[in-house]
Amino acid sequence: MTDLLDPINRRILAELTANARIPVTDLARKVGLSKTPVAARIRQLEEAGLITGYRAILSPMRLGLTHVTYVEVRVTDTRPKALEAFNTAVRAVPEVEECYMIAGGFDYLLKVRSRDMADYRRIMAERISSLPHVNATSSHVAMEAVVEQGQLPLTE
Repeated sequence: MTDLLDPINRRILAELTANARIPVTDLARKVGLSKTPVAARIRQLEEAGLITGYRAILSPMRLGLTHVTYVEVRVTDTRPKALEAFNTAVRAVPEVEECYMIAGGFDYLLKVRSRDMADYRRIMAERISSLPHVNATSSHVAMEAVVEQGQLPLTE
């Protein structure tokens, strides 16, 4: 896989990460190739699974989703079937922006976006607390986003 990440493909990925709607002609000019090889490289990166899709990035602030809470979740059962039941159910909660299984003092860490504290309390009561096998939760409210970029570092 790393052989696909030559300097030109890294530049292509960096440009697409910054602007996925960039025309191939403009991208080709930026990386110093013609349009056909750049299009072929993009197709190769997609087929290799390095590019998994393209999407619009919405502004949480403009949508009124200014409240961010990180939730530690402890579950009652960590056997594979119980974990899969939790995983499937948490994926269906639209307010959960991210969910990670954690090694440590709790089992999962969720990033939850909501309008305000009252909205978060409703989400916690109606959705998160009722997820399968939830034993306990602990909430941490974010006061300010210091770094929030959603981009992967493409170091060599």
